[in-house]
Amino acid sequence: MAPKPSSGAGRKKNNQPATPHAKPPPPPPPPPATPSERELQSLAAAQARTATWARRAAGQAALHLRCATLLALVALAAAVSQLALAPVYGAVPAARWHNHLLMAGCFAGWSSNLLLGRLLRRRGGPAPLLPLLAAYVPVARAVLGRCSGLLTARWGPLVTEGVVLFPVVVLSTACVATELDAVDLGALPAWAADAAPGLGSYGFFKLAEKVLGGLVRRHVGHGFFNTRLGMEMVLAASYALVAPSRLLVWILPALLHTAVFNTHVPTSTALARMNSGLEPTGFVVLDRQESVTGYLSVIDNLKDGYRVMRCDHSILGGEWVKFLGQGQFRGNQVAEPVYGVFAMLEAVRLVELPKPIADSEANALVIGLGVGTTPAALIAHGIDTTVVEIDPVVYQFASQYFQLPRNHTAVIEDAVSYTSRQAANETAPRFDYIIHDVFTGGAEPIALFTLEFLQDLDALLKPDGVIAINYAGDFALPPPGIIVRTVRAVFPACRLFREHPRDDDDFAASGRDFTNMVIFCTKQAGGGISFRDPEERDLLNSPSRRAFLLPRHEVGEGDFAADDGAGILRRNDTERLRVWHGMSALGHWAVMRTVLPAAVWEAW
Repeated sequence: MAPKPSSGAGRKKNNQPATPHAKPPPPPPPPPATPSERELQSLAAAQARTATWARRAAGQAALHLRCATLLALVALAAAVSQLALAPVYGAVPAARWHNHLLMAGCFAGWSSNLLLGRLLRRRGGPAPLLPLLAAYVPVARAVLGRCSGLLTARWGPLVTEGVVLFPVVVLSTACVATELDAVDLGALPAWAADAAPGLGSYGFFKLAEKVLGGLVRRHVGHGFFNTRLGMEMVLAASYALVAPSRLLVWILPALLHTAVFNTHVPTSTALARMNSGLEPTGFVVLDRQESVTGYLSVIDNLKDGYRVMRCDHSILGGEWVKFLGQGQFRGNQVAEPVYGVFAMLEAVRLVELPKPIADSEANALVIGLGVGTTPAALIAHGIDTTVVEIDPVVYQFASQYFQLPRNHTAVIEDAVSYTSRQAANETAPRFDYIIHDVFTGGAEPIALFTLEFLQDLDALLKPDGVIAINYAGDFALPPPGIIVRTVRAVFPACRLFREHPRDDDDFAASGRDFTNMVIFCTKQAGGGISFRDPEERDLLNSPSRRAFLLPRHEVGEGDFAADDGAGILRRNDTERLRVWHGMSALGHWAVMRTVLPAAVWEAW
C-alpha cells in the first residue's frame, strides 16, 4: 500500500509557509527634487499657462481686429456715399436723411444678427454678401442718379442710400454683432458685459466715421483711388479681402459695367462717352476733376455759346464765349459774365468816398474766385488784386478755361485762417476794396459769415474802404435776415441790393424767394452809402456791366419774408442756422435744374 501523503504536503521544500497572491514590495520613494529641478518644473507650468493665455489673447485680438475693420469699412462707405450724392443732389440734401439711415441700419443689423445668421448659414453667414453688395454700389448709383428728376432732392438721397448704403450697414453690423458674441468679457459685471459690445462698437464707428470722413474730404481727387468711384472700388476690394467667398464670381458684371458703361470713371474715354450722351442736349464737358470743395467741371453750351464752371449741384460762374474777339468785343480785357450779380460786385468802385482813390493806387482783396469775373474786372481797371481761393482746382480751371489774367496775387488757402492771420499782423496789407463772394450751393458756408470772420475783414479794410458781400439765399427763410444783422453789427453803414426783383407769382406758387443779394458797406459810422453814375471807362465795353453794374433793386427791411428775430451769428453758435439749410438747399436744387438740363447734372 502506498503511504498516505503527510500533512506537510503542499509546503515548500524549505518548509516555508506558502503565500498565495503575494504583492511586490512598493518602489522606493523618488528622491526629493533638487532646487534646479523644481525651478524647471515651475517654468514649464508657467510656459503652459502663458501659451494658453497667448492663444486666447491672440484669438480675442483677431476678433476685435476683424470687427474694427468691418466698422471702419462701413464708416468709409458712409463718407463716400455722401460725396457721391453731392453732384446729383447737393451736399446739404444728401446729408438730410444720412444719420437717420445709419442709425436705422445699425439697429437693424445688431438686433437681427442671429436671424440673418440662420437665414444665410448655408452661405457662411452674412459676411460673404458684403463684397457683392459693395461691387454693385456704382451700378445702382448710376442707375438711380438718372431718376433724380423724378425722385427730387427731397427723397432722392434717401432712396439712393436706402438701396446702396443701408444693406451694407445692416450686414456689416450683423457680422460685428455675431463676432462679438465670442468676446471674453468675464472680468466685467454682467450688466456691463451686456452693454459693452454694442456701446463700444457704436463709439468706434462714430470715431472712424469722423476720422475717415475728414481724411476723405481732405484728399479727394488726389489720384484715381481718391475719386468717388475709385473709393467705391477700393471698398469692394477691401470687403473681398475681409470676407472672401465663392460668390465673388458674381461681381464680374458689376466690374464690366463700371469699365464699359459708367461715365463717372475719371478717364478720357469715359468723358468722351459722356459727351456723346450729352450731344442731344447741346452741352459738352470740357474738363472735370474732383477736389476739396466738390466735383468740378467746365461745361460749354454749344447752342447759345456760353461756358460755366460747375461745383457739385451748383454753378460758380460763367462767361459768354461766343463774344470773345468778335465785333465790338474785339480787344476787350474782360469777358461777358453770364450772371449779372458778378458785375454788380464791381460797384465797390462806384461808392462815393470822402477821399476818392485812383484805381492805380488802390488794392483789393477778393474772397472766393469762382470763374474770376470780378478779379478780372478789378485787374482791368489797374487795381492791385489779391485772390483767396480754398480750392486749387477752381483756380486751375479759372486760369485755363476762363479769362482770368495772370497779373494778380493768388492765395490758395482757407479764407478763415488767412484773414485771421493777416488781421493779427499789423504789418500785413490793408485793402481799399474787399469782395466777399463765396460759393454757397444753397447753404452759406457758415464760417465765412460769422461775426468773428467779418471782424477780421473789418480789420483788413482801410478806414475809407468799401466791402461788398454776395449772399445767395431764400428770403422766405430766416438766414438772410440773420446774415444781414451780423454784417451790420460789424459795418455801421450798409445798403442791400437784389440781383432781380421778387417774382410775386412764383413766390405765391412755390413759397420760395431764392436770389443773390449784394451788401455794400463802409466803416463810416453814421454815414450813408451813395453811388456815382458809371462812366464809359467803368463799363469796360461790356453790355452786361452797362445793365447790371449800378445796383438797382434795393432791399428794404420789410423785404425779408421770414425773420425769426434771432440775434447775430457767432462762431460758437451756428447750429441754429443749419436747421434752415435743408429747406434753402432744396429750393436751390430746384433753381439749378432750370439753369442746366437734368441730364447734365446727372452725367457728372
